[in-house]
Amino acid sequence: MKLIVGLGNIGKEYENTRHNVGFMVVDKLANKLNANFEQSKFKASIAMINYKGEKVIIMKPSTYMNLSGEAVLACVNFYKIPVEDILIIHDDLDLPVGSVRIRMQGSAGGQKGMNNIINLLHTSDIKRIRVGIDKNPLIPVVGYVLGKFTSEEKPKINEAIDWASDAAEAFVHQPFMEVMNKYNRK
Repeated sequence: MKLIVGLGNIGKEYENTRHNVGFMVVDKLANKLNANFEQSKFKASIAMINYKGEKVIIMKPSTYMNLSGEAVLACVNFYKIPVEDILIIHDDLDLPVGSVRIRMQGSAGGQKGMNNIINLLHTSDIKRIRVGIDKNPLIPVVGYVLGKFTSEEKPKINEAIDWASDAAEAFVHQPFMEVMNKYNRK
């Protein structure tokens, strides 16, 4: 069983904001795999499918970003999902808009949702896809991440969302080193 989690904030006011890139990626993935977020379980919206012989849970936590680990932990504990079968997708301020970085482990790098997951699962050995949203030194971080992409950024972020969803799909059935080698992009 694989668990793929996109991080974001729930509510209309947060739709299509930089901080919701994780939700955008899993929405794209679910659409590609004909999966629907029909269940509300574990403080999250989830879609469950069988894909290429593997049971897959696609999750959007309905906690706010900083408490994303609560939803992940509840699901992991219920289904006894090993940490190596978890993939987290989130935004990253330290990467340029449109870049996609895939890692097998590491710190949260300031991403509070990822930090909460690391703390509650008691490990930083969690696979993740980081999607670049850049930062603007003239705009406070909170205002920036909760802002929308500019018209110049939209083509780059849309391409990154497609690319990251392809990487998440590959995670289900390919060795992770192959996924990293193929889908990391600047």
